[in-house]
Order: sequence, then structure tokens, then C-alpha cells
Amino acid sequence: MKSAPAIPAQQVEGPEALLAASPQLAPPALAALGKRRLRAMLAEGLDILECFRVLKKGGLNIVGEVLRGQGTFYEYTHYPQDDVYDRDTRSQYYYHAHRGMAGENGHFHTFIRLPREPRPASAAHDAADDPDAADEDEAVHLVAISMDAYGWPIGLFATNRWVTGGGWLAAEETIGLLPEFCVDHADPSWPVNRCLSAMFGLFRPHMEMLLRHRDGVIAARAAALPGSDVLEDRELEITGYLPVSVEETVAELRALLGKDGRG
Repeated sequence: MKSAPAIPAQQVEGPEALLAASPQLAPPALAALGKRRLRAMLAEGLDILECFRVLKKGGLNIVGEVLRGQGTFYEYTHYPQDDVYDRDTRSQYYYHAHRGMAGENGHFHTFIRLPREPRPASAAHDAADDPDAADEDEAVHLVAISMDAYGWPIGLFATNRWVTGGGWLAAEETIGLLPEFCVDHADPSWPVNRCLSAMFGLFRPHMEMLLRHRDGVIAARAAALPGSDVLEDRELEITGYLPVSVEETVAELRALLGKDGRG
């Protein structure tokens, strides 16, 4: 049995409303991957389950850990309110909630911060209108991780640039950043940071698929709407969604590798 919900379930749109604009993708074929990669994924999945086990013994979960001590929960507010950032790895994330998939309580947005590209004089603007404008780097969004009210991941999705702002890289460049995501400290919670970091190992094939699909959606929309700034198109928010389950993926990996997990 899962622990008690971290916060009351949010009012969400039905899946058909979101999927009309962001199709649910078929999961990647893990059997096509090499044994070495499968073993690495399994190790990350087992770490996630161990973190869940320890938290559950105390009646806790990773969503509740992020919200602990943050006061009244408000939609769209970042939790923690200053985000979580690891200066050594340049990894950043926050949790928030608004509309989403049926069963979703909220989601984590994840980023890698990179040096800001020089801005032409014609693009200069008042830093007060852009909190990132005075920073020496900017956040590149990777993927979002959808969570249920019990603190379990239930899906991954990719977004258009305007959703989170910040830097934008093509899919293959963004995929190259996925192995770098790691929050290696204990603020706000070591199990939370370890779980999120390990998801980038366990679900990397899923994330790669979502990012490549994202660029295909962007390209198709640009071709259909020549001259438009597709990355700022408010009608295109989420480009693709993949349901995920840590337990089911670990079971699949064990089946592919054999009982000893060595293949």
C-alpha cells in the first residue's frame, strides 16, 4: 500500500484533452539495447525503489518531501520556491502543479544550466522583465516528470520552449545533456534528489524518444505555419507524453537480463 497523499489531488483535465495536442507515445523497445546499458538502467531503478522503500517506512514520499515546510500549496508556484540547484553539475529542478493528465498531482521540471549565448544589441531588454537576463547562464529544459498524489512517477513529457523559457537546444544536443543531470546534495531531501537523478538513468531511452519526437512536432508545425515563431506558439504546449512505471520497468529489465541481473 502506498503512503498517504502528499497533498490533495488537483483538478485536472481528462487525458483526451491533453493528448489531443500531445500524443501518447509507445514505449521504447528496451530489448534492442545492449546488456551493459540494461544493467546500468537496472541499477538506477533499484536505487529508486530503495529510496521509495526507506521513505515509505516513515510514511513519506518524494512529493511530500519537496513540499515539506513550504506552507500553503498553490498551483503554479515553484516548490521549493527558489528551485533546487547543484552548482557542481549545473542541474536544476522544481515541482509544481496545474492542469495535467488524469491521475497527475503535479510534475517536476528538470534543467541543465549552460552559459548564456551573447545577445545582439537589438535583443537587449530590461532585466526586470526577465529574471534570467542578469544571470551568467540560462536553464535548458530537459523533460518533465509527472507524479501522482502518492509521490510515484507516472509519466514523462516534453514541452515547447515558451512553457519554461530559458535556453533551447535541438534534440540531439539536449540528449547529450541527459547523463549530466544529477543533484548530488541533500537539500531539500537526499532521497528526492537521488530518485530524480536515477530516473535519468532508468528512463533515458524514454527521454531520448520524447526529445526526438518533440523536434519532429516542432518541425511539422513550423512547416504548416511558415513565418510563425513556433517555439512561442501558445497553442503548442506539450509535444508528447510517455506513461512510465519504475516497478514495471525494473521487472522488464530483470526479465531481459535474467534472474541475476547480469544477462
